[in-house]
Amino acid sequence: MSYPSHLPPAGEPLATAAIDWFDRHARDLPWRRPEAGAWGILVSEVMLQQTPVARVLPVWEEWLARWPVPADLAADPPAEAIRAWGRLGYPRRALRLHACAVSIVDRHGGAVPDDLDLLLALPGVGSYTARAVAAFAFGQRHPVVDTNVRRLVARAVAGVPDAGPATTAADLAATEALLPADPARAARASAAFMELGAVVCVARTPRCARCPLAGRCAWRARGAPAPVGPSRRPQRYAGTDRQVRGLLLAALREARGPVPRARLDAVWPDAAQRSRALAGLVADGLVEPADHPADAFALIGDGALPTLPDGRAPA
Repeated sequence: MSYPSHLPPAGEPLATAAIDWFDRHARDLPWRRPEAGAWGILVSEVMLQQTPVARVLPVWEEWLARWPVPADLAADPPAEAIRAWGRLGYPRRALRLHACAVSIVDRHGGAVPDDLDLLLALPGVGSYTARAVAAFAFGQRHPVVDTNVRRLVARAVAGVPDAGPATTAADLAATEALLPADPARAARASAAFMELGAVVCVARTPRCARCPLAGRCAWRARGAPAPVGPSRRPQRYAGTDRQVRGLLLAALREARGPVPRARLDAVWPDAAQRSRALAGLVADGLVEPADHPADAFALIGDGALPTLPDGRAPA
């Protein structure tokens, strides 16, 4: 993706238009409220990766009710994080959040750090998440660039219908150039750009008539050309290893402790695919073979249950 070497009348006017729109039309999301705090914002950003807001909302609320601060989550075994993650998908994110909570307790006294480098050093926290927390939780000036922001900036600044497949240094630089100098206002602009990309400047049917940037949009000025090349098709889910992994995890989440392989065998008829999916869950650190009984599996940390003096497992 190539951007102009300077931003003709964009920059501050574009950010101002976006902020004014955001102040009037932003969705009322709980992680945008002051009481969410840095931990609530961090949890939301991890949950929202590749997952729609509607699916995240109830899980986020339950998660924060149960673990309102990192120390609460760190004190529980990782199996509980996977269990609470439910069907959000990509459950390794639950393990990353748990590891993140442990690191925040061990290294930062239980408080989410406000320094970008320290955020980047947390396990499972990448460039986007660290910048999002720094901006939205601490009001700092950082380019927060997800898929929606890349698309918005590609259209408004570069005049092309979509951004490339991954965030580049050019995307970060082009977005940063649009941010006001004042850190708090820059953070507000970052939130506004993200919201515009999510609900107005959408991929397939952009709602340009509702966009406050339409009069300054380079893509609109070029006649809104269509993308070149084949469009990306949604990934198939039914019948894939990902579906089988989800079914196996569901059976393990519903249990407390080890689940015999025979019960897991009942979730999917294809033995080879089922074994492959189970092996993948073990390799990803989500599931482990149980200490007892033999040939059983459990969520990580649930495999070796404590026993009572007579050898029975506790109820």
